[in-house]
Amino acid sequence: MKGEDLRELEADLWEAADQLRANSKLTATEYTMPILGLIFLRHATNRFEQIKKEVEPTLPVHHTRGRRPINRDDFWSKGAIFLPEQAQFGYLVNLPESEDFGAKIDNAMRLVEDENETLKGVLPKTYTSFEKLLLLELLRIFNKEALRKATGDIFGKIYEYFLNAFAIKGAQEGGEFFTPISLVSTIVNFIEPDHGIVLDPACGSFGMAVQTGHFIESMHKDPNKQVMFYGQEKTSTNANIAKMNMAVHGLEGNVLEGNTFYEDKHELVGKCDFVMANPPFNVDKVDKERDVVKNDPRLPFGLPRNDNGNYLWIQYFYGYLNETG
Repeated sequence: MKGEDLRELEADLWEAADQLRANSKLTATEYTMPILGLIFLRHATNRFEQIKKEVEPTLPVHHTRGRRPINRDDFWSKGAIFLPEQAQFGYLVNLPESEDFGAKIDNAMRLVEDENETLKGVLPKTYTSFEKLLLLELLRIFNKEALRKATGDIFGKIYEYFLNAFAIKGAQEGGEFFTPISLVSTIVNFIEPDHGIVLDPACGSFGMAVQTGHFIESMHKDPNKQVMFYGQEKTSTNANIAKMNMAVHGLEGNVLEGNTFYEDKHELVGKCDFVMANPPFNVDKVDKERDVVKNDPRLPFGLPRNDNGNYLWIQYFYGYLNETG
């Protein structure tokens, strides 16, 4: 898909989704996750159908039972999620209008989570909050021919576009889940993370991992073989957005929820090859009286006298790096 065609598709999708948001009772914050969930499901369905076409002709044929049915192991071996019929986009969009679309989509998300341990509790299951006609229209929008034929890279760009658009529309406060791609790209291209352990201790939607993936792919290498991504995020919603973002881009990694000022979920002090982040700036309410802060091994130079959290972040970055990081 050409850049101009992609931009036109993104604009059409956003305009339609924005009209639906305007006609629903949900706020931008409540609307963000369901839309991203449908983008994810459309992508998962496309990947499922692609792998099915590749694998089925290669399956062994028994002289009496015929060709072996395709199974979830065939998909795992290709790095794809096996989708039961009721979790496939085509099943949902072709349901009769008398069906409860909200309940059906919620169930589809549960079925996807059942097939992928890393997505447990991640996907949105609030579609019963939408009116039936709005949901039906959303399904039709994300079932356009251009999207049915789209590859993972296209979905990654659409996902990033929607994250940026939601941020602009006010679905976040103070850049909590989305750092502009131009800034993330600048950081990645300057630091050039191309091997080992890559950590973002304030990962938001984990754009650092996504852009690192693009950077490594530009060298014709597989990001999942070159680096291991770790992210930590304060809120569960943002952590879930990050996990979906990783899945849409085909990246493997470990994102955990936790307040970095008080928790080091991955215990990576002195182990990281690269640390990149756009943390919340000028936080001045960190409780430095807590023992976990006073005795934090990520603070090799001790507790800063200045009350500004920026001085904590600087030490975190340094503390996480290994000798050559």
